[in-house]
Amino acid sequence: MALNNTYDARLQQETAVGAGVQILLLALLGSAIGMGPVGWLTGLVFAFATWAVLSRAVHRSRLRSFGPANRVTLGRSILVGGVTALVADSFESAPPVTLLVALTAVALLLDGVDGKVARRTGTSSALGARFDMEVDAFLILVLSVYVATQLGPWVLLIGGMRYAFVAAARFAPWLTAPLPPSFARKTVAAVQGVCLLVAGARLLPAPVNLTVVLLALGSLVWSFGRDVAWLWRTARTPARVPAEQPQQLLELELAAR
Repeated sequence: MALNNTYDARLQQETAVGAGVQILLLALLGSAIGMGPVGWLTGLVFAFATWAVLSRAVHRSRLRSFGPANRVTLGRSILVGGVTALVADSFESAPPVTLLVALTAVALLLDGVDGKVARRTGTSSALGARFDMEVDAFLILVLSVYVATQLGPWVLLIGGMRYAFVAAARFAPWLTAPLPPSFARKTVAAVQGVCLLVAGARLLPAPVNLTVVLLALGSLVWSFGRDVAWLWRTARTPARVPAEQPQQLLELELAAR
């Protein structure tokens, strides 16, 4: 028990360090661009919420070490917190596009690094996979909010689709069934961040940005639609019992007697 408490204390220290680094990044951004109260408040709420949720998750997971892969994901979440603060601040003043794009680009480039690190170090875990997925989803949501100020509220469909899927699963439990691995699904998910970043950078003409984001949304609708259709068919298909299974069960029962 004492050893478990030691492991838990170390894990909690790492999450606390992450929150401290997040606040440091906010301070650097604030001094660089004169971030207003909305940006500061949003960034601090993100830092506190991440610390609270992650601390609870690592406590329940009973991991012995936070692991290098989770540290990479934590670093990405810190960058996402900075992007979140900048996007919130953009509603009060002109956004620092270059800084926002730079933080987002690094966060996107690091996506996938944590998975490779986990596999190479043998530290893959359910917590790490969920942490990585939530960081990705929230970054897409924040970028959707930012791009929606330029192209319209329909862009929020990109960031909100995953959360709508999770909410729908509460009323339709068949949506919670595990999906088979899919390279297409991973590709579509990665494309969303890239397309939103391109549009958010404002380097291309507005019609081009509109086309890029529409293509991203179309691919996302296709991906979710395909997965929902697969889950629906699977839920309606009764599990098939091999013909030889009853005979095997009978033989086991006779042997047990």
